[in-house]
Amino acid sequence: MSKVTQIDHPLVLHKLALIRDKNTGSKDFRELVEEVAMLMAYEVTRNLQIEDVEIETPIAKTTCKMLSGKKVAIIPILRAGLGMVGGILKLIPAAKVGHIGLYRDESTLKPVEYFCKLPQDIGEREVIVTDPMLATGGSAIDAITMLKRKGAKNIRLMCLITAREGVEAVIKAHPDVDVYTAAIDEKLNENGYIVPGLGDAGDRLYGTK
Repeated sequence: MSKVTQIDHPLVLHKLALIRDKNTGSKDFRELVEEVAMLMAYEVTRNLQIEDVEIETPIAKTTCKMLSGKKVAIIPILRAGLGMVGGILKLIPAAKVGHIGLYRDESTLKPVEYFCKLPQDIGEREVIVTDPMLATGGSAIDAITMLKRKGAKNIRLMCLITAREGVEAVIKAHPDVDVYTAAIDEKLNENGYIVPGLGDAGDRLYGTK
C-alpha cells in the first residue's frame, strides 16, 4: 500500500514559503526549487539499500556502509519536473535521467503525452518521478503508467506541493507507489489549480506566461 510522506523540515518549509511568494523572480525560484528538491531527496532515498564495504583510512582498515543494489533513475515530468533534477543529482551524481512529456488540456484538464525517453535498464533502477505540483493527479498517474509499461517496478513520486485530491487519485491508481511532498494544500480551484499553491511552476521556473 502507498505511503504518503510529508517532509516538514524547517529548512524545507522556509524555502517553500519563498517559492510560494509571487514576488520571487525566476532566478531565485529555480535555485530554491533545486535546493528544496535536494533537501527532500534525503528522505526520498532513506530506504535505498546499503552494504558493508572494507576501506582503509589513513589510520587503519575499517568496515563502512555504502549504497548497494539497484541504481537510481530520476524521471522528471516535463517541463516543470526538470527544475527538481539538479538538486537530486548533487546527491546522486551517478543517477540516470529520463524524461516524460505531458501537458494538461486546458478544457478537459486531462494529460496528453508528447514525449518519453527512458534509460534502457529502467526496470533495474529505483525510479524517482519529479513534478513540483500534484493537482488533479492526472499527469502523474499517466507518467507512472507509462513507466510501468516500460518495465519500471520500484517507483516513488516526489512533489513540492500537492492537493489532497491529487494524492488520493495517485495512490488509488498506483497503490504500490510512495508519494513524497513538502506540503498538502487545502483544495483545487475551479480551474484545477492548487490553492494556495504557487501558480504555474513551469512559467515561474522559465519566465514564460
